[in-house]
Amino acid sequence: MSERPEAIDPDVDLHVPDQRAETAGAEKWPVLAAISAGGALGASARYGLALAWPVPTGGFPWSTLLINVLGCALIGVLMPLISEGGRRAHHLVRPFLGVGVLGGFTTFSTYAVEVSRLLARQQAGLAMAYAAGTLLGALGAVWLAATATRRVLAARTGAEYGVRTP
Repeated sequence: MSERPEAIDPDVDLHVPDQRAETAGAEKWPVLAAISAGGALGASARYGLALAWPVPTGGFPWSTLLINVLGCALIGVLMPLISEGGRRAHHLVRPFLGVGVLGGFTTFSTYAVEVSRLLARQQAGLAMAYAAGTLLGALGAVWLAATATRRVLAARTGAEYGVRTP
């Protein structure tokens, strides 16, 4: 039984040669640099949006909900564009945009803190609605965006991307 190398991020599919190479020796340093640069951009964008739309004391965290749903929708657009239908993007596009920018933009930690704050204020119903709404909104956004992107790609290329076009 052969041992498989362990990925440096959970988005790496070790069955895909280009992604497997991301974890090997000196190849990982450009990947880590791309993730770091993208993460700085994504986190800065999230911070800017949070400053533009702050959560009032005792208010509902709409900005974090929007950030997480928007980030999931964007990943739903990105992945079919760079990895499906025979398309191959530069090997640093996915780590930079997917893991870095969108990973830095979305925020599970702030989401968890805001659920905790709502619970501390004895707003259990609102906390659970926010927790479930974010989960459903994020999953729905990635699915809808990926499906729509695949349909657009199929219509443009005449290829089948797992969806039927009318």
